[in-house]
Parts: sequence; structure tokens; C-alpha cells
Amino acid sequence: MSHYENVAIRSGTQTGARPRKQAWYKKWESPLAGYLFISPWLLGFFVLTFYPMLLSLYYSFTDYTLMREINWVGFGNYKKILLEDDKFVQSIIVTFKFVIVSVPVRLLAALLIAMALNKAIKGISAYRIAIYFPSLIGGSIAVSMLWGNIFGVDGFINQFLRVFGFDGRGWISDPSTALWTLVLLTVWQFGSAMVIFLAGLKQIPKDLYEASSVDGASRFTQAWRITLPMLTPTLYFNLIMGIIGAFQMFTAAYVITRGGPMNSTMVYAVYLYERAFNRYQMGYASSLAWIMLIIIAAAAGMIALTSKYWVFYETESGGGKRK
Repeated sequence: MSHYENVAIRSGTQTGARPRKQAWYKKWESPLAGYLFISPWLLGFFVLTFYPMLLSLYYSFTDYTLMREINWVGFGNYKKILLEDDKFVQSIIVTFKFVIVSVPVRLLAALLIAMALNKAIKGISAYRIAIYFPSLIGGSIAVSMLWGNIFGVDGFINQFLRVFGFDGRGWISDPSTALWTLVLLTVWQFGSAMVIFLAGLKQIPKDLYEASSVDGASRFTQAWRITLPMLTPTLYFNLIMGIIGAFQMFTAAYVITRGGPMNSTMVYAVYLYERAFNRYQMGYASSLAWIMLIIIAAAAGMIALTSKYWVFYETESGGGKRK
């Protein structure tokens, strides 16, 4: 075989290989390849989230109790909850108190700390890490137990007050103060909101502060006229996430007080847990869960509807209204 024939055979082989290689690439460029890569997440979503949600929706219309055969009751659970369950009403009141107080105070603390840490000074990263660290463990059972000991009758708070001649009280066992100790614990866990505020502060152009300084604006005026308006998208996000988290607060209330004393800390999630795992009323608890979902969606929806009046974006004008 001549040299030219060998070259022709090789060229033909390479030419034939290219279409196959390109076809293989095109096969992986199809949407099916993307679905293949996200299939673990999709499997987890449908098995661990979507299917349980549908199942709980079905159970909410039944008298499922783990002890006997399931019977369809329609809207019976919802009617009983809304018209006959006094403890449900009390848990709603306690939860709204907790949300209304804890969310604004937590956001205010996170914003003030973020503004204080938004400085170009030596070692500022170490301060940021030290302040954020409590939020990593703040929602744990161990911290909740420690918090209960701190505010107990013989806890650190009362021992500290005795040094100055003051008589402490049972902060957790007193119905008038028990809920506020849980609020304080939630406010102490401001680290995640602080980090988001800090990221928002980094996005504010420094030219705005320099121009306002030339015009003689004070620090307070800069914070009120520049920082807060430019931070409203970040504030909006933190507000939504804070409300969702506050409505679902469970660990601290269950570990520290179990909903007591006198149901003063009986937040909604604790009451739901009591119905489901203490009384084994799974159908009733499923109805409570879907009512919680509706309440959270309504609260988030109202904030979203009002956001056009107070959330300002750089690409918008007129006090945050869209063009």
C-alpha cells in the first residue's frame, strides 16, 4: 500500500470519527443531561418534601391518629380548630407577640452591628467571625438548655443581680417574663442577618457618602438619607426570612419551657408538636400545619404588596416605585 493510500485511509477514519464525537457532545448538550445532573436534588425534593406535603394535605382531611383506621372527615379538623380550639387561639396570640417583637429587634441589632463592622480597620475580620459564631450554634438544643440555666432561679442572671443587692425572679417560670427570655435568645442569634446586611453595605457606592460630606451632611443624615434607602432591598429580604423563621420557632420554646408556664410560651409549632406526638392526632396536626402555611404566606404576601412603597432599587426612581 502506497504512502498516499495510507494518508487517505487515516483522513477518512478521522473524518468519520469527528461526526461521532460531535454527536456524542450534542447528546450531552440536550436538556436531559441537565436533568440527570440535578436528579439527586429532584429525588430528594419529591421524596422528602413534595410527597410529604401532599400526604399531610390528605391527612388534614382525616382523623388519622396512628392508633386506628383512617376516616375521611372533610373540613372537620379545620372547623374544630377555628371554632372550638381555645388553645389554638392562645398559640396564635403568643406566636404573633413573639414575631412582632423579636423580628424588628433582631433586625435592628443585626443592622447596627453590621454598620459597626463595616470599617476598614486592622483585625476587623476576626471581630466579624467572633460575632457571627454564636449564630452557628444558637439554634441548638445545648444552647437552649444553657439559656434555661442562665435565666433559672439560681442562674447567672440572678446571681449577678444579687451582687448589687437585687432579688431576681424565676425568669422562665414567671408567665410575665418567660416569653421575653425566648425573644432575647432569638435576638442573640442575629449573625446571619448581620452578614447579609454587611454584604448590602459593601454594595453602596462610596461616592454617595463623599458627595454628601462635601455638602455638609452629618453621619446621622448619611445613615438616614443614603444607607437606609440603599439597604431597603436587603432589609426586605431579611424581614421576609425573619418572619418565616419566627413563625416556625420551636426548639427553644420546647426545650426551655415546653410551652409553659400557663401556656405563656405555647408558640404555634410547640402546640402542633403536642397534638401530633403527645396526643398522636396526626390529622389534626396536619390541619394545623397547613393553617400555619397559610398564615406565613399571608404575612409574606402583605409585606410583598407594601414593598413597592418603601423598597428602593438603583434602577428605579420615585421612592421605590417601579417605572
